[in-house]
Amino acid sequence: MLEEDIYMSQPPGFIDSANKSLVCKLHKSLYGLKQAPRAWFDKLTSVLLTLGFSKSKCDPSLFTFSISNVTVFMLVYVDDIILTGNSSSLIQKFVTQLNAIFSLKDLGTLDYFLGIEVKSLPHGQLLLSQDKYIIDLLTKVKMEDAKGISTPMIGGQQLAKDGTLFDDPTLYRSVVGALQYATITRPEIAFSVNKVSQFMCSPMEEHWKVVKRILRYLKGTVNHGLVFSPAKHTAPFNLTAFTDADWASDPNDRRSTSAACIYLGPNLVSWWSKKQLLVARSSTEAEYRALAQAVTEVLWIQSLLKELTVPLNTPTVLCDNQSTVALSHNPVLHARSKHMELDIFFVREKVLNKSLVVSHIPAQHQFADVLTKALSPKRFLLLRSKLNVADPSTLLHPP
Repeated sequence: MLEEDIYMSQPPGFIDSANKSLVCKLHKSLYGLKQAPRAWFDKLTSVLLTLGFSKSKCDPSLFTFSISNVTVFMLVYVDDIILTGNSSSLIQKFVTQLNAIFSLKDLGTLDYFLGIEVKSLPHGQLLLSQDKYIIDLLTKVKMEDAKGISTPMIGGQQLAKDGTLFDDPTLYRSVVGALQYATITRPEIAFSVNKVSQFMCSPMEEHWKVVKRILRYLKGTVNHGLVFSPAKHTAPFNLTAFTDADWASDPNDRRSTSAACIYLGPNLVSWWSKKQLLVARSSTEAEYRALAQAVTEVLWIQSLLKELTVPLNTPTVLCDNQSTVALSHNPVLHARSKHMELDIFFVREKVLNKSLVVSHIPAQHQFADVLTKALSPKRFLLLRSKLNVADPSTLLHPP
């Protein structure tokens, strides 16, 4: 139902010839109306709550049903729905009940969702990939026969805002936007895509060359995807974040790049590569801002898993900057760090109340390094494997 009054023109075939100026008042939402998605979600939510589901406080699109030792999860994206749980009979019961209210199309076992392919692998592993999506993108730019390459960017490469303007900025924006969606299952290209995304307004020929290099990299690794493996031990599970920053790395404005990758057990569940909003005055400041952002994400994941009754050990955040780690524990606020005090007090509070642990990790073991800068092929391929990006044909042995 609609919460406000909505009117529409008289539809063709039902026009009152004597009162053509009259309009029709809608009693319910129509497909294409801007209020339709909200009206649909409210209706679906109402039905699910009636069936005994609970709505997640951390993710409003997640619903759970739990009774005794039986649990069912439902994840909703507009009108695409994933339903899973540990009782096939209860899942089928809910499908039947929903089908009696809505017109559903049961697509069976999950193998494709929002452009993401889901494949079951040996030893209980799952592969999330976007083979078809990437092939379609390559075809769009006539690069389906391009020669593959080992890295998405040349090691140490920097992009300047000056140069020769690219003659088709619309194509540039379209392709870069498509590449952003590809990072859903290809975290190793997040840094490269983040860099070329910074020149959407005025792309240069040099920027387009980098975009084409990313596409060539994807062409050579089109079968790769994000691998999820069963945990090697029982609960409680480990929640571990790697956080890093490349200080003053942008030659155009000297802003830093923040990055993080977060693992639940052996699996990568969250990551990003982002340009910081402010210029950092030291590497410690850049690293601390990256740390604070990672802590926020860890706390959200922790809350979500608590809601799902998943037992966790105390989360650990790993940083390769010793000054940043010390600052997260040291209660003294120095004059040179006062301008960072919001981030400092936020992280310290979580460390002091034992919500999480901040620890140092040597730079050579920093997984998030691949998300802060363009690396050499050897270093890139090593860290790509740490992000659990792999070709399924190479996964011959149990994890």
